[in-house]
Amino acid sequence: MQIATWNVNSLAVRLPQVLAWLQANPVDVLGLQELKLTDDKFPHDAFELAGYQSVCLGQKTYNGVALISRHPMQDVVRNIPGFEDEQARVIAATVLTPAGELRVIDGYFVNGQEPGSEKFAYKLRWLAALTAFVRAELAAHPRLVLLGDFNVTPDDRDTWDPDGLRGTIHHTPEERAHFRELLSLGLSDSFRLFEQPEKTFSWWDYRMLGFQKNRGMRIDHILVSDALHSAVTACAIDRAPRKNKQPSDHAPVIATLAL
Repeated sequence: MQIATWNVNSLAVRLPQVLAWLQANPVDVLGLQELKLTDDKFPHDAFELAGYQSVCLGQKTYNGVALISRHPMQDVVRNIPGFEDEQARVIAATVLTPAGELRVIDGYFVNGQEPGSEKFAYKLRWLAALTAFVRAELAAHPRLVLLGDFNVTPDDRDTWDPDGLRGTIHHTPEERAHFRELLSLGLSDSFRLFEQPEKTFSWWDYRMLGFQKNRGMRIDHILVSDALHSAVTACAIDRAPRKNKQPSDHAPVIATLAL
């Protein structure tokens, strides 16, 4: 079974790329972020024709998340219960796989702009609320996957310039502490369960030849619960879509589980 995450940076622009990628990489579940469209514009029919069910939480121009699954989904939750938020950032569903139920939470984490800003304070509040939500979800669903664009580099290995970017957004001690707190709930970073090439990233700036010079960050993650830890057999970042014409600035991340 394969589970993937991809910040597509506008599904309206990149739907053909997503469908082509799914045809070449028929994963079981795909979490999408930054849809940048409202629910009524979501292309459910296109995904259905490709063999997938879909649930979404959209927003005009900004944000938006969706889960695309080959298997039925139920018990859908949109955004973090009890946390007032006008932004469309979280969707969760129970995927009914042939190997049993799997709870999947897809998040487009707050960017935060810069340390000390109001948006950074919002990011920290949001991360605290998400952690509480995931803790409750784990108690109810031991087989859980948390995936998405986290907008956090877990450590220095996950950024092209750790010294020059230290303390900047995505690299702050506060953000990394929240990432570690998520892990402490009983989650593992599936990418780091395996030996990986150095300087392997999932995001590159469109400007200044960021992709060509591999000036990137690993900010897209798939975390698996303890109950799934031993089932993960691989995790990789697919750089190929970043070479497309008009690509997203993010690449898909794929985890393979033997369930």
